[in-house]
Amino acid sequence: MDLDKDLEKNQRFLRETEHEIRLTNNKIIHENVAPITSERIVSFAVEIAKLRAQYITAAFDFADKRPLDGLQSDVEIDDLEKCRRGFEEARDAFIALQRAIELGYVTVEYSRGGVR
Repeated sequence: MDLDKDLEKNQRFLRETEHEIRLTNNKIIHENVAPITSERIVSFAVEIAKLRAQYITAAFDFADKRPLDGLQSDVEIDDLEKCRRGFEEARDAFIALQRAIELGYVTVEYSRGGVR
């Protein structure tokens, strides 16, 4: 058994498989997602920043309330959780977009004045 040949064969297999995965993702994403531009990415980031601010504000509002019994109500906890979930879902979607760009799953369209 020649380990070097096996290693080379395995590496070639991985490169070819990664290439096919990249092509497949790129095709499917571009069939289903409107063109991705720097403006859309920045707009997405702005919305995430708003959700982050909303979550942080809700956290401070939650912490600043001092109920007589020392316990927050279920409604207040639910409101805080809703803010957290919204922020985390949007943030995770943005991270997935960044990863897709890094892996070549998405072709970014450059626009005037945008990122180059």
